[in-house]
Amino acid sequence: MNKQQLAAKIWASANKMRSKIEANEYKDYILGFIFYKFLSDKEVKYLKENDWTDEYLAELTEEDGDTVESIQKNMGYFISYDNLFSTWITKGSDFNASNVTDALQAFSRLISTTHKKVFDGVFKTLETGLSKLGETSGARTKAIRDLLYLIKDIPMDGKQDYDVLGFIYEYLISNFAANAGKKAGEFYTPHEVSLLMSEIVAAHLKERTEIKIYDPTSGSGSLLINIGQSVARYMSNSNNIMYYAQELKENTYNLTRMNLVMRGILPDNIVTRNGDTLEEDWPYFDENDPVNTYNPLYVDAVVSNPPYSQAWNSADKESDPRYARFGLAPKGKADYAFLLHDLFHLKSDGIMNIVLPHGVLFRGGEEGTIRKNLIEQNHIDAIIGLPTNIFFGTGIPTIIMVLKQKRQNTDILIIDASKGFEKVGKNNKLRACDIKKIVDVFTGYTSVKKFSKVVSRDEIRANDYNLNIPRYVDSSEKAESWDIYASMFGGIPESELADLHKYWAAFPTLKDSLFKKESSAYSQLNVDDIKKAVQQHPDIKAFLEKYATAFSSFEDYLTKELIEGMSTLNPSKEESVLSQDVFSRLDNIPLIDRYSAYQLLDEDWNRIAIDLEVIQTEGFAAVKQVDPNMVLKKKKGEEQEVQEGWAGHVIPFTLVQETLLLDDLSALKVKEERLSEITSDYKELFEELPEEEKSKDFVNNAQDAFVVAEVKKALKLNNEEAAILEILQKADDLLTKEKSVKKQVKDDTAKLHIKTKKTIEALTDDTALELIKNKWISPLVQNIGELPQTIINDFITKLDSLCRKYESTFSDIEMQIKDTEKSLVELIYQLNGNDFDMKGLAELKSLLGGK
Repeated sequence: MNKQQLAAKIWASANKMRSKIEANEYKDYILGFIFYKFLSDKEVKYLKENDWTDEYLAELTEEDGDTVESIQKNMGYFISYDNLFSTWITKGSDFNASNVTDALQAFSRLISTTHKKVFDGVFKTLETGLSKLGETSGARTKAIRDLLYLIKDIPMDGKQDYDVLGFIYEYLISNFAANAGKKAGEFYTPHEVSLLMSEIVAAHLKERTEIKIYDPTSGSGSLLINIGQSVARYMSNSNNIMYYAQELKENTYNLTRMNLVMRGILPDNIVTRNGDTLEEDWPYFDENDPVNTYNPLYVDAVVSNPPYSQAWNSADKESDPRYARFGLAPKGKADYAFLLHDLFHLKSDGIMNIVLPHGVLFRGGEEGTIRKNLIEQNHIDAIIGLPTNIFFGTGIPTIIMVLKQKRQNTDILIIDASKGFEKVGKNNKLRACDIKKIVDVFTGYTSVKKFSKVVSRDEIRANDYNLNIPRYVDSSEKAESWDIYASMFGGIPESELADLHKYWAAFPTLKDSLFKKESSAYSQLNVDDIKKAVQQHPDIKAFLEKYATAFSSFEDYLTKELIEGMSTLNPSKEESVLSQDVFSRLDNIPLIDRYSAYQLLDEDWNRIAIDLEVIQTEGFAAVKQVDPNMVLKKKKGEEQEVQEGWAGHVIPFTLVQETLLLDDLSALKVKEERLSEITSDYKELFEELPEEEKSKDFVNNAQDAFVVAEVKKALKLNNEEAAILEILQKADDLLTKEKSVKKQVKDDTAKLHIKTKKTIEALTDDTALELIKNKWISPLVQNIGELPQTIINDFITKLDSLCRKYESTFSDIEMQIKDTEKSLVELIYQLNGNDFDMKGLAELKSLLGGK
């Protein structure tokens, strides 16, 4: 089971187990237990690396002072044998909810003094919330045991970035957020928005060897972690990243610390605070050591997604150095207070991203003054308008504002990315291609029609410092219009043909072969079959040939890059390498949207990356491995996990059957088709049965099928009409055949399943590599290869729609109406009725133009 499957399984079970507990609360329990398991397993791993065996682990007690001190020094905490997660599991029915309470209290007591800031109180939310898991001790024990068993198989070793734990943690937080309603915004920034911000920051910091990053409204810490991961791709040592976080809500603050620690970040690189960012600012110092711990905190990057338009206390803050240069945000809206706080903590060569509501772009008063000062002092670098309904719990439109302390120019890049998304459930979601396009335009600082504009400060001054996106970027679609002349007399307006100018530029002789000019303003379609004429045109064939030539070596390139390099390539960087190759091949190809190609690449890459992580972590032998296929089934009223056959660890059974066992698969499909035919014959035969016969015993209560035993009984008694007996005999024959073929299909399916299992386990390296190639490369090559035909099909659809638009003129429609009225009048003449009917029909004939 890969990490995606394991995460989905845990989420499905957890969501069911939480019953009536709010998602916002239940997340704290399951995530808290995952963190405890992480710390427990990490300690066991450390002990085994230092010559402790399972036999000696039982001697791990709090009374052994030297061992406690040694473990605290290396781990920052100590967990005794009785309190280990693995011990809870082995207790089985002897486990009790009190075991957890005792363990959490002991953990708090045994934290190393050097790690208090990281671990102190981290389980407080879990400990105080255990009572909500059941009204009685027995109910709580069962609920906790169910949770422990649910997460017990999550691997915690984190080898070679095979970050199963981190992925599952993020997956659960995301899904809890999706189910937490308005409270979701308190702890989670959607992954795609987080990734977008991360890529913008990483592009700015990629040359640095040491960095500090800060999130003053950290939530679960996922935004901070994603920034770190994106920046780390460009660094030789990810331990050179310092993480600073502040969060107001205690339970959310605990999530931040858990998340940071579980991602393998060194405790010494984590500095977190639980407090009100606007009221309790840095510089921060430890009261016990104010001189050595004083930290004014200036960082390379600040990222934040603060609460929108929140009330705050602005009293006596005029002299606060965060706000003194720019002004105070109104007490009813803290948006600019958060922004100025972030900017204050930025180094002179740093970058910051902040998510805010659209109102900050145009609201007046104090906010207008702050915005003017930020523009005149040259801090605003870019504004990115996001789609509506992209954040959990709120549908309001939002922006990302990018700011810097010092900039090389005075322009502001404004991007309207509100139109690029996919609908997922109730929310909108940025696609990989949307993120890539935004980042490319931002890093290139370019104007793109209907998407972005580099705006001068003079233009912004002329707009009275209003930064509302539609003032500068018109991303609206052209409204549908109708040409009056063409509607009356026919023809296709040249102005509407001109809307397809990018196609005419790509296919320079196509337009003249499709249309005949009637005048300078109108043309007529010159072919009978648009689709055929387009597909067969030399310009189209040349376009397809040029594309095919550009990608002729693509399969070989992918084979060398992915197959030959699978053990050494860096999965976190490889997608960027592949996209650069795809983009270079598209350089001289018109019409193809490079971001459509990138989306196809990303969708396939996500599947490839899963396999790469497995192979790089577990070795190539994993390709020849099969796993028990575990499914949930109800037994004795409870859902239990049971094995239902096998599944390929990397190679799908279907792929093996379609490539190596095709004869067996074809033979099975023949029998399945025969079974389908029998079912069809059976249904037709049943329809031949007279309705009055369907109430007899040989038909079921639903009156849609024969009853096998009763059919045989009726044939034996032989007391039905000959025609009915003939139907029953045919039914009996079909049912007998169906039973036989069903058994053959079942037996052959089982045999093929086992044969597939044995085939995978016996694969040679060469055959295994060929299967990997079929799984990874063939679909990607095919998907990318279909792009030009998709473009042509879209073009044909637009052309056809335009031609049909003016196919029927107003006079044609008028004539059709008259002909229809005439036909209707003739029909009315044939009708008869009483005096009132005939009077009504006479009036109708008159209205329709009859006499």
